[in-house]
Amino acid sequence: MSELKVVSLEECLEKVIDYRGRTPKKLGKDWVKNGEYRAISANNVKFDGLIREESIYRGDEELYKLWMKEEVEKGDILLTSEAPSGQAMIWDSDEKIILSQRLYALRVNKNLVDNSYLKYFIQSPLGQKSITRNNSGSTVSGISAKTFKNIKILIPDLENQQAISKFLLTIDQKIQVNNQINQELEAMAKTLYDYWFVQFDFPDQNAKPYKSSGGKMVYNPELKREIPEGWGVDSLWNIANFYNGLAMQKYRPDTNEDDYLPVIKIREMMNGFSKDTERARLDIPSEAVVDRGDILFSWSATLEVIIWGKEKGALNQHIFKVTSDTYPKSFIYFELKSYLKVFKAIAELRKTTMGHITQDHLKQAKIVVPPIELISKLDAKLQPIMLKQQILENQNQELTQLRDWLLPMLMNGQVKVE
Repeated sequence: MSELKVVSLEECLEKVIDYRGRTPKKLGKDWVKNGEYRAISANNVKFDGLIREESIYRGDEELYKLWMKEEVEKGDILLTSEAPSGQAMIWDSDEKIILSQRLYALRVNKNLVDNSYLKYFIQSPLGQKSITRNNSGSTVSGISAKTFKNIKILIPDLENQQAISKFLLTIDQKIQVNNQINQELEAMAKTLYDYWFVQFDFPDQNAKPYKSSGGKMVYNPELKREIPEGWGVDSLWNIANFYNGLAMQKYRPDTNEDDYLPVIKIREMMNGFSKDTERARLDIPSEAVVDRGDILFSWSATLEVIIWGKEKGALNQHIFKVTSDTYPKSFIYFELKSYLKVFKAIAELRKTTMGHITQDHLKQAKIVVPPIELISKLDAKLQPIMLKQQILENQNQELTQLRDWLLPMLMNGQVKVE
């Protein structure tokens, strides 16, 4: 390993694109629903890439030219300035974007630093500590471009930087591939589920698609549509158990306590655990413990349904853990997923405060219930797909832990890449 040098973040950069504090209006003619240019803001940027893509606004050509006096280029680092500060990703695309709230685009001095190395250094505990030390602000804490000269970066020579970033990128690329496979598996399972229980083309006694082959359909006045003969109707509330999480600040562990459960809030449910994740004691009620494979349904603000794939955690309020004594997990999961669109429309109407779903909404959510034998038959086909997803989730967690364990040692020179 070459000798490490200490330089400032300012020295590492050739250009800083900074539009913080001036953001195009989010309402009115400035934003176009199907505009060509996406407006990326701090709440979309994480180390692993873009998140909350559904929240990204779009602008047209006129707004882009008016706003972006300096263009973000492929290879630039997007760095959040606040809420929280210090999240970074590489913009690895030729797509032109509008730089929006609380976000810098950093172009590195290629003669001094490798852009991937700099991103990983910022991601490391050393980088995060240096950024946090330079945060300021009485209401929202953050970093300004003026403090870049105070943020210290450890760098070996360029060749070693590239070797380190290539090694770490290999891990991240494997995680990304696993995520893509999981998305395809999810789509495959949903297609099969819809074919059987939405289009009603499950195999009849002659192994032919039921509805398409003339299977008998009967009108259901409760649903106001036709369903296969012999099928029932029930509410989501009746087919499953919805356990609401707890206010975990009541279960904080002692400061010296090493054994704890990480708290699953909506942020952790969607993005996994982080250094900012809160902790809970081990003696919480057993119902509030979340294990791999549990169904989680966030019912407030962000409405989503997932199958938890990370390590054991403590369930915070605003999230249901959903179980059933009668029906298999696949049936509950896909019925909840199918109803999400309706729930989101309900929540949107209630957004005078904070959109959320209540017990009454679950009781009013009427669904078609096939015979249990048919549900079990489909479950047998879906289980191998869902098991494969679980295996890939577990592998990603191990890879993430490996990367995060190696990251500080690579950055401070304890470990070298041959």
